[in-house]
Amino acid sequence: MRPRLLFLCHRIPYPPDKGDKIRAWHMLEHLARRWTVDLGCLVDDPADLAHLPALRAVCDRVECHPTGGRALAAARALMRVRPGLPLTLGWFHAPALRAWVEAGLAARRYDAAFVYSSSMAPYVMGTGLPVPRRILDLVDVDSTKWAAYAEGASPPMRQVWAREARTLLSFERRAAAAFDRTLFVSREERDHFAALAPESAARLDWVDNGVDLGRFDPALPHANPYRGEGPALVFTGTMNYRPNVEAVTWFAQEVMPRLRAAAPHHPPEFHIVGASPSPAVRALAALPGVNVTGAVPDTRPYIAHAAAAVAPLRIARGIQNKVLEAMALARPVIASPQAFEGVRAVAGRDILVADGALATASAVADVLAGRLPGIGEAARAAVARGHDWSATLGRLDALLAPEPRLHAVGAAE
Repeated sequence: MRPRLLFLCHRIPYPPDKGDKIRAWHMLEHLARRWTVDLGCLVDDPADLAHLPALRAVCDRVECHPTGGRALAAARALMRVRPGLPLTLGWFHAPALRAWVEAGLAARRYDAAFVYSSSMAPYVMGTGLPVPRRILDLVDVDSTKWAAYAEGASPPMRQVWAREARTLLSFERRAAAAFDRTLFVSREERDHFAALAPESAARLDWVDNGVDLGRFDPALPHANPYRGEGPALVFTGTMNYRPNVEAVTWFAQEVMPRLRAAAPHHPPEFHIVGASPSPAVRALAALPGVNVTGAVPDTRPYIAHAAAAVAPLRIARGIQNKVLEAMALARPVIASPQAFEGVRAVAGRDILVADGALATASAVADVLAGRLPGIGEAARAAVARGHDWSATLGRLDALLAPEPRLHAVGAAE
């Protein structure tokens, strides 16, 4: 009989079409090969309930509870706010899901629990019920992201974000102390948290983000979605997510005018590809050479037929899937230092890293002028070496074994 695993996730991990769901799905699918898995998750988009059959195909039990939408989740977070606790915990609180988890733990149903994201940690932490091994995947140090939000905000949101950063870090530290192992998306993110929570440094590890090299294969045929004559630059992502909004706004306003002025007879076009564009993103379509697609059935044609992919993120935690996917499709990528962090590649050979409008425009111009003819192939080779899911997920098997091999903080690879 296979051991039984409780897998908790703050969003339904299917379809794997955006950052947190991509990582959660690949982890779930990998673990289900060796474990009998019960999945408990929340659903923020009712349309995702149509994908339950895909989850039931790999899990023994699936328990999904709708959050009720952003307005209801926000109200729930405010109603449950307590001194010293982050709003995040109330946002993802679902009494029925907690009762289901407690019933399974009380029945000693599980040999291990795998909890994805800090917001799901309370479902296991506060029960007082035993489970032999508990693994928490914090993915990123979210408290640092909220601190970055606070730095660039005006009152009263500066105070709101600063409070969330402070209280969430306190909770992240308590959660790391309560679980047997706490994971992050990269060694760099693990080391960052170890500096913030030295008391748990010996209990921290990481599992690098990966990319599906078969799905993101440049040899697969894709129809060209672009109709313009100029070379296409692409950014992909969920377009109501603040770091993405800020990134494309900056690129459209600060970099694109420089690029178009430098090539007036064959100016490039910037394509912002992704679901839920905010009003600020939609407004960018009024700028010369800027296109906003909204949701598309498949981002791969837009990446595959682009002259280059850009990732000019100013706020970024962990490893960016948009970067890995474009590199896997053998596209030249121009990334900010923040978006490059954690990527197992050599800057200048496999990917271009540029900081500031002048440097970013220069890097894009070099690609468009053909001065780096082999960078796409080098990009594909780099992610094949360092970010193949089949290799990165091998860490999970060791971590969930009775005596996992821990990668000590600061240890050489």
